[in-house]
Amino acid sequence: MVEQKIRNMEEFAAASGISRPTVSKYFNDPASVRRTTRERIEAALERFDYRPNIYAMNQNRRLTKTVGIVVPYLADPFFAEIARTIERLCIAAGYRTILLSSHGEPALEIENLENLRLLRPAGVLLAPLGRASDRAAIERFCADVPAVLFDSRIDDVGEAFIGSDNGQSMALIVDYLCRTGEPPCLFEMKTPTNPNARKRHAAYLAIMERLGHAPEVVQVEGHDWEFEAIGYRGGLSAIERRRFATDTVLCSNDRLAIGLLAAAYEKGLRVGRGHGCALRVAGHDDHPFARFTCPSLTTVSQDYAAIAARSVETLLALIDSDQTGAAFAPRVVLFDGRLVMRQSA
Repeated sequence: MVEQKIRNMEEFAAASGISRPTVSKYFNDPASVRRTTRERIEAALERFDYRPNIYAMNQNRRLTKTVGIVVPYLADPFFAEIARTIERLCIAAGYRTILLSSHGEPALEIENLENLRLLRPAGVLLAPLGRASDRAAIERFCADVPAVLFDSRIDDVGEAFIGSDNGQSMALIVDYLCRTGEPPCLFEMKTPTNPNARKRHAAYLAIMERLGHAPEVVQVEGHDWEFEAIGYRGGLSAIERRRFATDTVLCSNDRLAIGLLAAAYEKGLRVGRGHGCALRVAGHDDHPFARFTCPSLTTVSQDYAAIAARSVETLLALIDSDQTGAAFAPRVVLFDGRLVMRQSA
């Protein structure tokens, strides 16, 4: 029984619940998609009585040589650095790039994507806000435009996700801190903006339990991207109220740690290792400024270069598969963190 008349491939993809690139691959070569996917598409064709416009398909393949890059907060040096690397790799591959920041605002994130859609980009690399994102709107965009997500994952959205293994990296830094001194408290935002914060929280609890230590979590108020200010204000309050149960503090990200270092200095607490030090402080990410704090910040490094390179490589493969009908397997790639031992811990 025919349910409705579908006018184009985008409507067919949305109605059938199958991604736009996958539908396109099927129409170019049915054998290029998995048997179960092929059966779903063929059942949907009967259900909706849709047949593609071959001329329109050929026209749609004449995409621009533009790649969109959307990050949640460009003023964050982490995103500035990784976007810079992605941009250079795209240029080297013969593409122009358009870099947009969502400034931590879900509505602006969607506006950025819709503006990119009008430019008919070859593909988009998206670091979404995460839990704050409008999932349905991002799903619709990814059904129409080849998209690879990086840094923050939204389950089952986009054709691929490239990021860091927060479980591995948190285990690495927690184990190190436990071996070299008192077990760490976790210093984090009560309502985290950083989309990876919840994964790091869960990983901290798991590794502390595995090592036989009681977890101690100190949460501070804050809900925007001014992490240094939040870490500073929260750090002052935590020090004054003696909220740190041990002399070791692991911050959910390096920017919070930078704020905590400033608070400790103001309160006359010496941070570091050895005689006369009242506090050890560590972070996560290896922020571009982490080596220049005083003392320099012990942290666990995300592999910026590898994440950028794999994101671009994956998007170009996706663009190629969408244009040629070749098979493209959705994938999740996580890179390990690397312990960076400096003077703060």
